[in-house]
Amino acid sequence: MSANENLCVADIRIILDKQRAAALVNEPWSAEQRRELIDRAIGLLVDYQEDIVEALNADFGHRSKDFSRLFDVLGPLASLKYTKGKIAEWMHPELRTTDRGEAWVHYQPLGVVGIVTAWNFPVNMVFNGLAGALAAGNRVMIKVSEFNPHTSALLARIFPTVFAQDEVAIIKGGPEVGQAFTGQPFDHLMFTGASSIGKHVMRAAAENLVPVTLELGGKSPTIISRTADLKAAVSKIMTGKLHNAGQICLAPDYVFVPEELQEAFVATVKEVVAALYPTLRDNQDYTSIVNARHFDRLHNCLDEARRAGIELIELNPAGEDFSDQPHHKIVPTLLRNPGDELQVMQDEIFGPLLPFKPYKTLAEVVTYINSRPRPLGLYYLGNDSDEEAFVLSRTTSGGVTLNDVLRHGGVETLPFGGVGNSGMGCYHGFDGFRTFSHAKSVLRAVDGPDLMRPPYSAAVRQMIISLIKR
Repeated sequence: MSANENLCVADIRIILDKQRAAALVNEPWSAEQRRELIDRAIGLLVDYQEDIVEALNADFGHRSKDFSRLFDVLGPLASLKYTKGKIAEWMHPELRTTDRGEAWVHYQPLGVVGIVTAWNFPVNMVFNGLAGALAAGNRVMIKVSEFNPHTSALLARIFPTVFAQDEVAIIKGGPEVGQAFTGQPFDHLMFTGASSIGKHVMRAAAENLVPVTLELGGKSPTIISRTADLKAAVSKIMTGKLHNAGQICLAPDYVFVPEELQEAFVATVKEVVAALYPTLRDNQDYTSIVNARHFDRLHNCLDEARRAGIELIELNPAGEDFSDQPHHKIVPTLLRNPGDELQVMQDEIFGPLLPFKPYKTLAEVVTYINSRPRPLGLYYLGNDSDEEAFVLSRTTSGGVTLNDVLRHGGVETLPFGGVGNSGMGCYHGFDGFRTFSHAKSVLRAVDGPDLMRPPYSAAVRQMIISLIKR
């Protein structure tokens, strides 16, 4: 079977059994072996960087090549290098205090880890997940997205050049293959995608009691404080929102703006977008929507809002016509205070549409956020320490960036993951190493009185009674 063919369902189990057998027969990989495996992954990113950028461009119709190089090559490369330098430290036993002997936590590989990646950052997710799984000493199987046929074919071709199939395997295929993949008896399964699909993944994993890490996205709220520098805040929000044309799980999904700053906000957004993207249609920095299905989905959101009488504010600095474009680019659009019943306020947008809502008090903002499913990210832009503390203490989200957006997701020393509807578990850095490891408790007991061993004498009974106190 060539690397470019989709594997059938039966092949998935064959590879899993091969990887598990290799993990059981051989000694666990040493720190040096794990570093060498990560070096191979680093080599793939460096050696095939241009192929990766071109494949992503082909899959999106048009995707900013500079953005791809930054987020799908340099980003995971930095993660791999950081992980490589920390492996030996992370593998050290973690000592715990006890009066019963010598105690420690021994981190050992789980065995075989399954990873299902999404289409919006297909290379980043493959290598970021791989970093933690290999650092923990696991064999890895990765199901890549069928929505990135060029990128998936490239990954399936290049991985076998440096990894044996019982080390790391790339699995291609559509929904049937994905369903079969998530139903395998992995030792851990990590999935990135929509909450609706995450429920099916968790249900399939439960059949084999496979623990899961789910990164599911959600509607990440953004708060502009009255104390914020409006121009600086809007610049950060729109830069983050329009990265990858909004096709980012952490993208700002809707913005709260003080009621008296509504018009100033709109004017500032127009100014900022015109500076970032003077043109859109043929601008190499502005990415296309990934396919016709998602393009139509976003237009349906706009059509529904338009029918509901919502004001749509197009951000089209050059007034370009997109009717006969060769790709699926969408004009960035603000939606003024759309109703909660509309799709744009119900579902994660995953595109360059940005609703904004007025508020009087921060308390009402927090109440609104807490009435909805918990998001993957939350953003507060302002300079009031009391407001900041109020938002942090009274809301729950996967992570928070203060005075910017997205950035907490790229910090290797912070856990990355969701909560509630936006997911469970985390990865990146040491937290990824721990996610893909079994933390085994070890106690080297010391000799001494054993109160648990019968027969229980009167003296022992009295000692136990004397210890039961406030």
